[in-house]
Amino acid sequence: MSIPPYARGYDGFEGRVGRTAADSTPAWAYPPSAPPGAPNIVVILIDDMGFSDTGPYGSEIDTPHLDRLAASGVRFTNYHTTPLCSPSRASLLTGINAHRAGYGYVSNADPGFPGLRLELADDALTLPEMLRDNGYATYAVGKWHLVRDANMGPGRTKDSWPTQRGFDRYYGSLEGLNSFFHPNQLTSDNGAVETEEYPENYYLTDDLTDHAVGYIKDLRAHSPKPFFLYFAHVAMHGPLQAKQADRAKYRGKYAAGWDRLRESRFARQLADGLFPEGTRQAPRNSEPGYDVEPWDSLTEDQQRRFARYMEVYAGMVDSIDQSIGRVLQVIEDLGELDNTIVVFTSDNGGTAEGGPEGTRSYFAEFAGVKDPDWVGDVPHDEDLIGTARLGVHYPRGWGQTSNTPFRFYKGQTFAGGVRVPFVLSWPAGLPARGEIRHQYAYVTDLAPTLLDLAGLNVPAERQGRPALTFDGVSFAEVLRSNDPSRHLEQYSEITGHRGFYRDGWKLLALAGEDVGAPQWQLFDVHTDPTELHDVSTDFPDKVAELATAWERAAWENTVFPLVTRADLARRRPEEAQLSHPVTLLPGTPTLERYRSSKLIAYRDFSIDVALGSVADGVLVAHGDPQGGYILYVEDGQIVFGLNSFGHYRSVSASLPPDASLVTLDAVVAPGLRWDFAVSVDAVHVAALPNQVQLVAMAPWTGISVGVDSRGPVSWDLRERRGVFRYTGALQSVTYRPGPVRVPPVTVDRIETEAEILAD
Repeated sequence: MSIPPYARGYDGFEGRVGRTAADSTPAWAYPPSAPPGAPNIVVILIDDMGFSDTGPYGSEIDTPHLDRLAASGVRFTNYHTTPLCSPSRASLLTGINAHRAGYGYVSNADPGFPGLRLELADDALTLPEMLRDNGYATYAVGKWHLVRDANMGPGRTKDSWPTQRGFDRYYGSLEGLNSFFHPNQLTSDNGAVETEEYPENYYLTDDLTDHAVGYIKDLRAHSPKPFFLYFAHVAMHGPLQAKQADRAKYRGKYAAGWDRLRESRFARQLADGLFPEGTRQAPRNSEPGYDVEPWDSLTEDQQRRFARYMEVYAGMVDSIDQSIGRVLQVIEDLGELDNTIVVFTSDNGGTAEGGPEGTRSYFAEFAGVKDPDWVGDVPHDEDLIGTARLGVHYPRGWGQTSNTPFRFYKGQTFAGGVRVPFVLSWPAGLPARGEIRHQYAYVTDLAPTLLDLAGLNVPAERQGRPALTFDGVSFAEVLRSNDPSRHLEQYSEITGHRGFYRDGWKLLALAGEDVGAPQWQLFDVHTDPTELHDVSTDFPDKVAELATAWERAAWENTVFPLVTRADLARRRPEEAQLSHPVTLLPGTPTLERYRSSKLIAYRDFSIDVALGSVADGVLVAHGDPQGGYILYVEDGQIVFGLNSFGHYRSVSASLPPDASLVTLDAVVAPGLRWDFAVSVDAVHVAALPNQVQLVAMAPWTGISVGVDSRGPVSWDLRERRGVFRYTGALQSVTYRPGPVRVPPVTVDRIETEAEILAD
């Protein structure tokens, strides 16, 4: 019989329908399936790792698994990315230029312009979405940083979260950085991982690797479908922290300093054929704000401390290689390594954020505070460098070493910021073994290349809308046959730093005081790959040609309006609601960092703790070893402790057994300070005046009620009492934010510096 026209629910059914199953024919709908023999795909993305930090690119650090990967595949010497993290990740995952994808900057801002949406556009297909449409299982672990910080908490849009952008599973940090021993918050799929205390031997890189390996094993226990694993390491972003064994392995290895290390790395690069004969290494950066002092000009104390930072960094690189080894081993154990495309690269070059001397108090030193009385680098015991107790970063001399043989750093469009390692291995699909490619390639090329290599289709739509087309081009034939690059020109821009590449010429400008008037420099990178010889005066017509091309590309890619760092402090008006009073009940999960900061940053605030009964334990805690405050009861005393970027002090007073209300008041004082006062039932009992405000990215861990979750505000208290859960009746904790009383110009400067730090 035929289906009557008024019947519903049968559209698209390809079988036959009668009145009973006996006179009907079944049919089934199937999800997409990958073509036979489709390879697995693994993309390993490192954060803030420069060109020379691994064995395949001249490093002395042990990276045997990367060495093996390079020996089984291809190394690129001329692969470029954007100068900052979020833009690079957006381009890698979409094949679209960063501004056009909405990521002209990092996702810790919201200036309100099309190229700076800082959320992925609805019509921008991601690589996992494309692969899932081709029958792949898709997994992501590690750093995401493609969600605006205001959207990381419950109740906010999740449109740019990993599992909304094509990944079946996700585990990692939505933030741009994190602690390696006490992450402030980890996310599993669509929600925060509720962790009060991390295990004694916890280390973030190991945790991420455990989940990556677990995802692969879980899939293979259920299905033979090919998988895509996007492993975006939180390392090497600061704060630099490494396991004790990895630190110890490199003790004493960097006493000779950065000048000699740069020379030895460059010598290995030349010997390995990464650069043509006659290439000169860039000298130490000398421009103000980027400059590096000769190692031999440093004092013995500086040399000893600076070398310690690099030991930690090397231990972290070693740890990444161990992680890669674990992932490759499980794929090999499954018999699938030969038919797995493995990519290793970095999101941008090594960083100068450590300044000339580095720091032992990460969030304080880089807060952008110009006050001469600011706490700055808290002089902790050097033996704590790299441990869970401190957040540290190396001096920028090691940043330029990371970028050997280039100039400048992350954040600039010169090679030091954008020319990064790239290794691709696919033994079953590519004949190359240990070969080098010198052709130009760009981060937007990776998605189309992977789809091309695997023989997969590119969907034309996303959620019923025409999808944005690729800006990148496949370099599959560069890999297969060493063909010339098809990517002949490329613009770049970050906060006024800009560049334009066209067929061996590179036009560059550092951001100046007038963002609209670039001071162009021109380089012939075929003959001058380290960008040492500005030939702009010799070829004014070429400068004019490329400047015009940059202007056109900027309009075509949503770059305008150009913004400076000062413009990026602007936030949408709706964020004001994050600073409204809020009452937190016992059992409330730890608040997200950004939400927590809006209750206290740059303002007066009060915290009212309503007690049902008096007992021992934490009433409220906000922060971790990098900075925070805590209010707790111990042995009949109410104690307020303040961790000022690693410098801890406290006050206490007797707490009556019938007390019902404890109040902490903070009042803004001159010089970016707070005056604290503690009251019990409206009676003043203790004070801690003239204390450094916690600003920028501190406190890093959000607010906890009735327990000091995750990283401890007071290390001594954690060692004595653990997370010290309150054992009495705690009714509520109410935050009452007062007015912002730090001058707007100061707030804008600090917040803008923090945005760069967060990348």
